[in-house]
Amino acid sequence: MTLDKAKINGLFAKHPKLDVTYTYGTAGFRTKGDVLDSVMFSVGLLAVLRSKKHAGKVIGAMVTASHNPAVDNGVKLVEPMGEMLAQSWETYATVLANAATTDALVAGLEDIVKKEQIDLAQPANVIIARDTRPSGTALVAALTDGVSALGGKITDKGLLTTPQLHYITRCLNTNGAYGEPTEEGYYKKLADAFKRIVTGKPKLSPLYVDGANGIGAPALQKLAKHLSSDLSVNVVNDDTATASKLNLKSGADFVKVGQKKPDGFDLKPGMRCASLDGDADRIVFWYANQEGTFKLLDGDKIATLAASFIMELVKEAKVPNINVGLVQTAYANGSATAYVKDTLQVPVVFTATGVKHLHHAAEEFDVGVYFEANGHGTVLFSPAAIKAFHTTDGSTDAQKRALETLRALTDLINQTVGDALSDLLMVEAILVSKNKSFSEWDSDYSDLASRLEKVTVSNRLEFVAVKADTELSKPEGLQAKINQQMAKFKHGRSFVRPSGTEDVVRVYAEAATQADADLLAAIVCGIIFDHHGGVGTRPAGFKKVDKDGNVVA
Repeated sequence: MTLDKAKINGLFAKHPKLDVTYTYGTAGFRTKGDVLDSVMFSVGLLAVLRSKKHAGKVIGAMVTASHNPAVDNGVKLVEPMGEMLAQSWETYATVLANAATTDALVAGLEDIVKKEQIDLAQPANVIIARDTRPSGTALVAALTDGVSALGGKITDKGLLTTPQLHYITRCLNTNGAYGEPTEEGYYKKLADAFKRIVTGKPKLSPLYVDGANGIGAPALQKLAKHLSSDLSVNVVNDDTATASKLNLKSGADFVKVGQKKPDGFDLKPGMRCASLDGDADRIVFWYANQEGTFKLLDGDKIATLAASFIMELVKEAKVPNINVGLVQTAYANGSATAYVKDTLQVPVVFTATGVKHLHHAAEEFDVGVYFEANGHGTVLFSPAAIKAFHTTDGSTDAQKRALETLRALTDLINQTVGDALSDLLMVEAILVSKNKSFSEWDSDYSDLASRLEKVTVSNRLEFVAVKADTELSKPEGLQAKINQQMAKFKHGRSFVRPSGTEDVVRVYAEAATQADADLLAAIVCGIIFDHHGGVGTRPAGFKKVDKDGNVVA
């Protein structure tokens, strides 16, 4: 069987390649929605080949740009078990997306078929969903044409959160063993597992959730109906009809980066709040202390809460040979790492930034907890751990309760990908079980002050990060300058890593006080801008440093 070049040519003509260079990265393809038409067509083609490679298993395609503004959009492919696209196929995605002619496109397809030894006679099944962005409908149509060009079968699931598509993909490929492959089945599975943990325990005060005016808002409202009186949720920022409001002064990224409440909230001491992002795969929690000061409970706090609770349950249940581990990136707060290692006595592994790296590392543990500081993460349970939870017999009431909670957690936590709604219920279930307030949770450890900045540079590729993004091997000599500055501050830590999508480098700094963290970041930014290719107008806040490392302005 060979490729139908005439059919490919006819459909490709509807989606001509623009004079734009595209790259498939950790977030898939992501840019302005109005330049993605041809990319979506090429992704449809790739999805078919990926399905054929898996002998007809379902491949998911999610059209979203997560926490980005409403004018942006993107797409990412989902593997049969709900994972992100295999890294080795990211290059194929990039090649196809940049093919400007039918000949180049067909050549790219034939190369993939040959290298991957794909039997084109195999069937192909693709499911697709999108978030609320206005460009989504047209982009789904382009992707559908791509699937059709290679004779694949496509099922449009309409509006879903990103984690819901991952969930449904896995359900379909496990013949329902993971759950019912529908949006309603997703809600029922999470709600049932949540109730198994919290029923009969004192309830917490209402949770006010910032829906970022995205797809997560109506999804949470639907989920809440299944929770009845077990959890009181009030959804704020749920205007999905006004496209421009998506992630505007709201959402997990806005709250995390700005360290402040989103629009739409009259924050008062005692209120318990959380923020989703635009496609509901991230969540952060927040509150005001008794003095009215904003306090953030980010991905680090979620990870330590989960790791601590699960460790306690495993010990209480006396489940043998279960190793629990935590995976972090360089962005994890230094205090969080110290707390996990020294207080919880849980092993910590560091990976490069990007969920695909964390997910892979978490799979090395029986129970692998991973969260990025931005609130994207989950908990993975190995098949051996799940079997152990179900085959261990508790000899005391306490052991039996611990085992039942562990079993429920394996159903409550979305193990395919970070899921804001699943993580919300996980956190609430833990806090209910421990009868713990936000402030008590926050007091487990105190974050070191931090600052995240970015510097526009002429060529981000000149910056090469190593050691899980904590150091630079290039440009030569820059890391030594950063080390010199870090040594001047108590608990000083800073690292620089290039963006995967734009010509900027991101600068993270951490220190004992906010003033010191801000100053360290300003110094490192200044060094990069002045001596390592900074472009544009020099930001006033960047410090100038002389050849001896002394700040002169």
